[in-house]
Amino acid sequence: MAPHSKYVVTAGLSFLAGAFAQRLQGELDLSDYTYEHYEQEFGKKALGQERLEREQIFNRHLEIIREHNSDLSKTWFMTVNEYADWSPEEFRAARTNHRPHPPQDFPEAVALGSAAAAVALGDLPDSVDWRTKGVVTDPKNQGACGGCWAFSAVETLESHLAIATSKPAQKLSAGQILTCTPNPKHCGGTGGCGGATQPLAFNYTALAGVTSDENWPGEQARKCDAASIKPVAKNSGLALLPANNYTALVTAVATKGPISISIAAGGLGWQLYGGGIMKPGLFNKGFDIDHAVQLVGYGAEKGIMYWLVRNSWGMWGEKGYIRIERFGEGKEPCGIDKTPQDGMACAGDTKPVKQCGLCGILSSSSYPTGVQPVADDTSVVV
Repeated sequence: MAPHSKYVVTAGLSFLAGAFAQRLQGELDLSDYTYEHYEQEFGKKALGQERLEREQIFNRHLEIIREHNSDLSKTWFMTVNEYADWSPEEFRAARTNHRPHPPQDFPEAVALGSAAAAVALGDLPDSVDWRTKGVVTDPKNQGACGGCWAFSAVETLESHLAIATSKPAQKLSAGQILTCTPNPKHCGGTGGCGGATQPLAFNYTALAGVTSDENWPGEQARKCDAASIKPVAKNSGLALLPANNYTALVTAVATKGPISISIAAGGLGWQLYGGGIMKPGLFNKGFDIDHAVQLVGYGAEKGIMYWLVRNSWGMWGEKGYIRIERFGEGKEPCGIDKTPQDGMACAGDTKPVKQCGLCGILSSSSYPTGVQPVADDTSVVV
């Protein structure tokens, strides 16, 4: 039996002694949890000096987790996970590394679709969850590669192919996109695991198509050989949403399908997130955009509106997902990304940029247009 199993507490308990009050659904009682429990549960095998350093990091984080979770007014909780013994610097280096794409800077001529449908906010449904429609595949894991942009893009390609064909979502190849997408101007990073952007990916697949994950597994590193790519889907273009526009984003996810988005995920709030609706606070107050994810819907719980976001860190958070507070048109918080060269722009772009939405969720959003299956005998330009 895993150590966590004896610490699980259901939401039906009204009160526990000490600093802990009623727990949120899925929250764990970590009052007696130790690094030895953690090693056993997550298979950690560090030795010597490294083990001592890992234990010190873990203990600092465990103290933060306990303090945060003891807040009677909390709407989300922290937990121990595979990143609990990582330093914040390690976490940012291995799990983020992304910069959204300036909309005017494309190496190929691909038509940009209209980002916002002519739908009044009042006509949109109160909640949307594309997972319930069979157009979202299981959570993916980018591993130690800074390829979140490729996973975000391929997830949205999968969803829009499923919507177009009215068939269950097919797993497409993040590996192909990661390896083959050109990035000559170093937008979002240096390319591959060094970072790029979802619009660059959609621009590439509009020309080359995308193969299945079975043909090119995401974790399989190999040289990009255009002749060996057997595309199963292709998009005709892409749509860019206007930055920091709440109405455009909520309308697009309600009427078009899941959307590739960019957020600031480098804080402890993301590193140790366990579940619930993340609200503004000490651990997620930044606007330094550094991660790419997929928006799959929105809703509300106990009067708190939220965005439903799919991550690419395996079963982290709420089984691969996080809910982030949504404020509404004209009410979204904003901040300045003072170091866009570290998390926002192409090489040489250093002008500070305004970002809006909690964790900058409105900063940079896009989706592929005209996604269709590719017949076996159909050739594509590469």
